[in-house]
Amino acid sequence: MFTRSESFRTFIRLYPVVSVIVCIQVVLWLLFLIPIPTITYFFASLVGYNAGVANGEYWRLVTPIFLHASFAHILFNSVSIILFAPALERMLGKVQFAAAYLLTGIVANLATFFIIEDLTYTHLGASGAIFGLFGIYLYLVVFRKDMIDSSNSQLIITILVIGVVMTFINTNINIIAHVFGVIGGALLAPLFLKKDRRYT
Repeated sequence: MFTRSESFRTFIRLYPVVSVIVCIQVVLWLLFLIPIPTITYFFASLVGYNAGVANGEYWRLVTPIFLHASFAHILFNSVSIILFAPALERMLGKVQFAAAYLLTGIVANLATFFIIEDLTYTHLGASGAIFGLFGIYLYLVVFRKDMIDSSNSQLIITILVIGVVMTFINTNINIIAHVFGVIGGALLAPLFLKKDRRYT
């Protein structure tokens, strides 16, 4: 389920939404490495910024999902997406997977806005959406055992536990986004998981 053995071309053909998400992330990260004031200003207008959202800049609830602060940041999140997202794209279908990814990311960013009252707070990264995907997997493990086998269920729980623990151990982590990403994914899962079939 999480083993990737496809060639680059086959991966893109089988998982176009995952491929587009990773491509957007990489292109934006490379673009904003260019030290041009106009690009720097544009980048600043896209990051999650509570004061901006409060002033009606609602795109900041979406755009941070595709932005990253460093090479290590984008590498870790991109690898996570490449490993764990394809199974859901295959299971849900392209449109529903794209909707689930964006919605869980938005839920994580909304929670950040409403719970972290500091209007100067800024954030960026795909982690909220990635944890949202694990929220969907968690729903599968608990409520839809017909769609996932026991070995993959154990793997998902293990990875999720490690992810949550690391959330509280590491610094500069948007804990609210991670936690509510999982919650949002679990709550939204029934809207997308309508096919009664097993995925191994």
